[in-house]
Amino acid sequence: MKDYTKLLPQHIEKYIGENDLFVEIFGGGAEATAQRPPLLFVHGAYTGSWMWSKYIPHFVNGGWKCYVMNMRSHYKSRAMDMTKVTFEDYLEDIKEAIAECNEPPIVIAFSMGGILSQKLAETVKLAGLVLIDTSISKEVNEIVPYKETVEITSSTILPAPVREEHSSIDESTDDIAFQKKYLSMESLKAMRACGCWLRGTKGISINSRLITCPCLVIKAILEEDDEKRGRGTAEQFNAEYTGLPNTTHTGLLVGQRYMEAADRIIDWLQRF
Repeated sequence: MKDYTKLLPQHIEKYIGENDLFVEIFGGGAEATAQRPPLLFVHGAYTGSWMWSKYIPHFVNGGWKCYVMNMRSHYKSRAMDMTKVTFEDYLEDIKEAIAECNEPPIVIAFSMGGILSQKLAETVKLAGLVLIDTSISKEVNEIVPYKETVEITSSTILPAPVREEHSSIDESTDDIAFQKKYLSMESLKAMRACGCWLRGTKGISINSRLITCPCLVIKAILEEDDEKRGRGTAEQFNAEYTGLPNTTHTGLLVGQRYMEAADRIIDWLQRF
């Protein structure tokens, strides 16, 4: 799988903040609609801005200015001691990226980036929030707890996840090879704070009454509980909801059916 963003014009790369967070900026030329808020793409655990490679061209071609961030020690951001990085540190990183947008953006967030963005939306003004297979809140976890949890054996950091070479239900071998090139280690402290599938983790509590921006929830559905968690998250924010059966977590972004999720977001954005 190639990086489709490398074919786009007007691509700006810069480092922001004291932790040298790597941000890529696409679009924003004459074709962009001045009245539209910018889009800020927030990646999940182990990944970075590269995970949005298939998505970004569609939004840029639709006239949106896109900011694609990397949290500290992810992708091309400055490497840091991951044994010390916390969930709160990542919140500060997203705040830095929001400030770079110069106005409240529509945040499009995946996985761990989703729960981080939920927490941030309690206190930071956003124009909108799209949650793609987000890590669930403490409140949703209490309604639909994971039947099986994972025991972490590492005591310092989490190594990059192992991906098998063969294709998945919605990812080709090229899609998986693309991810394996870039997947990196993750903060154990951050994951212990928000990963409800980890043994002993209750999750991050979200006060949805403080979140007033319009929201969209998209969920990969492989089993009944996935649907319940997706709908539970949507209900928490009075959000629009789309469940996509027979799709995988990473497949929503880099898989063969990624356009089903991207098209749903593009349709939802027509309100802005």
